[in-house]
Amino acid sequence: MAQLPKHRVELIGKGVTGACIALVALLVVTLVAMVAQRGIATFAVDGIDLGAFLTGTTWNPHQDDVNGMPTVGALPMISGSFAVTLLSTLFALPIAIGSAIFVVEIAPRLGRRVFQPLIELLVGIPSVVYGLIGLTVVVAWTRDMAAAAGQTITGFGIFSSAIVLAVMILPTITSLSIDALAAVPGQYREGSYALGCTRWQTVWNVVLRSAAPSLMTAVILGMTRAFGEALAVQMVVGNAIQMPTSLFTPASTLTSVLTMGMGNEAMGTVYNDVLWSLALLLLLMSLVFILIIHLIGHKGGTKRG
Repeated sequence: MAQLPKHRVELIGKGVTGACIALVALLVVTLVAMVAQRGIATFAVDGIDLGAFLTGTTWNPHQDDVNGMPTVGALPMISGSFAVTLLSTLFALPIAIGSAIFVVEIAPRLGRRVFQPLIELLVGIPSVVYGLIGLTVVVAWTRDMAAAAGQTITGFGIFSSAIVLAVMILPTITSLSIDALAAVPGQYREGSYALGCTRWQTVWNVVLRSAAPSLMTAVILGMTRAFGEALAVQMVVGNAIQMPTSLFTPASTLTSVLTMGMGNEAMGTVYNDVLWSLALLLLLMSLVFILIIHLIGHKGGTKRG
């Protein structure tokens, strides 16, 4: 069988890769345009005030307010989403950084061969399994701890959700943190040792500071993962659409309300349009997180340069 000329192979390769890029770009633009069109309909077609949507604290789309508009205050879900995301990141970050230091600086052989594959196994566990474990273990443990302290709670809420999400985002932050610390040039460590610094002084003052932009990227990616998680959070957050007053009272998030309501409302209704607006809000937050990652990467590259 005759081989194709080199220039033909080159053209075919460029055509195939170009088609792949065009397909991905078309898919992204289509998804963003679809969500934006449906989400904006709440304000452009249904006449709901944007300020009332973002700052309102009452969520009851089937009931009109004093102005005759559906009551669709999304602030309880927005607050719940940010609270769960920030608390889960606060739980996972010290463990992830400590694990990364162990793998890269303390016991590289053991860490690379045993610990890193073990932590990466957590990525393959389905969300529903995390939610089930959270429902049967974390919620029950939280309720029992509160009962031992003389408090009566259901166990559902932001605290339980944050624990479940912390375990879910731990592999992401840990793996990226390991890569960030491993990317620090060995000359930095050797220079620190030459100046008489101990290993921990070197890790704290040299390695972590040099890897700070990449570590921040790992944190933001973990937060993005936590912010968009739906099923596991829905199973343990309590799904009470109210302003969070405590870490231990039932709450709700943007994703939990979306998963509960989207399949129960007909297309074209005000409630359905409002749910699309929640989806648009989630998309915008994801884009903000991605923009922050690029800004951090750009500043880190500028400093290294």
